[in-house]
Amino acid sequence: MDLDVFVTAHHHEWDRLDHLLRRGRRLTGAEADELVALYQRTSTHLSQIQSSAPDPQLTSRLTQLVARARATVTGTRRASWRDAARFLTAGFPAAVYRARRWWVPAALISTALAAIIGWWIGTHPEVQSSLAAPETLRDMTRPGGEYETYYSSHPAASFAAQVWTNNAQAAAMCLVLGAFLGLPVLWVLFSNMLNLGVGIGLMSSAGRLDTFLGLILPHGLLELTAVFVAAGTGLRLGWTVIDPGPRTRRDALAEEGRAALGMAMGLALVLFVSGLLEAFVTPSGLPTWARITIGVVAELAFLLYVYVLGSRAVREGETGDVEEPDRSAGVPTAA
Repeated sequence: MDLDVFVTAHHHEWDRLDHLLRRGRRLTGAEADELVALYQRTSTHLSQIQSSAPDPQLTSRLTQLVARARATVTGTRRASWRDAARFLTAGFPAAVYRARRWWVPAALISTALAAIIGWWIGTHPEVQSSLAAPETLRDMTRPGGEYETYYSSHPAASFAAQVWTNNAQAAAMCLVLGAFLGLPVLWVLFSNMLNLGVGIGLMSSAGRLDTFLGLILPHGLLELTAVFVAAGTGLRLGWTVIDPGPRTRRDALAEEGRAALGMAMGLALVLFVSGLLEAFVTPSGLPTWARITIGVVAELAFLLYVYVLGSRAVREGETGDVEEPDRSAGVPTAA
């Protein structure tokens, strides 16, 4: 493509489109039809330049022009309660369900890793002594020690907010850093499982594993599931960089990235619930069986939510992506 000849042949169409977009008054019917036609042709021109003779300045100008025209043609749509309802009943559960082949294995492998670390620490006194001094370990694991008082050491409301913030940040890191081939996600997972394994090992060596599980399970089931979902989604995003499938890598990352962004908002709600459980149920005076039952019910409710609503939404074509009008502009072709 001779870029100078191409610009000479079409610059008047781009100038006309820019002129129509700058008009302060309402367009006539003929002008509106002209604007749509010019928008389609300019989009095609942009695609041709990007593929055949990319020029940074011209590409930037036409990209902005096409974006402005698209906003004018499609109009600005405001978020509504309908959008929130669709997100909670279809978009979010569908995104989690679609990622199940990533987060379910991540959950199983991570749980097994935590159990192995716990067994290793619990059965090897020399490993325990390398973690801390014996008196420090006794203070942590004794009745009324640090492991037990941790959940009641702060006012419940502020503790719930702190827990929610920390967990939401961990989940967001998994989602955001997944694009780096998923490697940072593996580190976040390992760090979480290492902390869990250390607690299991130390409390089991003190003969108080039942107490530890009674403190962890009420909130930990839902909390860890949210982390596993975030990690699985991050890993899938990283794999998309390697293998985008039939889509272009740009389109695949855009679609999966938008779904991951929506999942971050959904997981924030899930982690908010787990934070409330950790602040108000875990340290409560309820019997251990009652606290664990509450945690199990919350976990089962989330899994049913994902597998019932999510599978149904996926069968109906839902992907967890935003609706078509809110997606990035594609490249329309003129008739």
